Amino acid sequence: MANGLQTAIRRKRIDAAYRDLALSRLMAQRVAVDPETDRHAWSATVRLAERHGLTVYDASYLELALRLGLPLATADKALKAAAEGAGLPPLKC
Repeated sequence: MANGLQTAIRRKRIDAAYRDLALSRLMAQRVAVDPETDRHAWSATVRLAERHGLTVYDASYLELALRLGLPLATADKALKAAAEGAGLPPLKC
């Protein structure tokens, strides 16, 4: 998340105050680490990256959402298209 927010600053989509607010809100959330991700990183994740033209970094989000049957929140056009192509529903905000 921090990388995405920092990229948005660099691309002039948000300012540092917005980033800081978003990060403080994220820190207040309960975050769970998926214990299965490493087992899929060298197989399903790499195949998703290749199939959809994604970075492995982005494909890891797609793999997790697919495996857990959850919608994927992203502003990245390629990742959004890959999620839609894989049948994931868009996240309703």
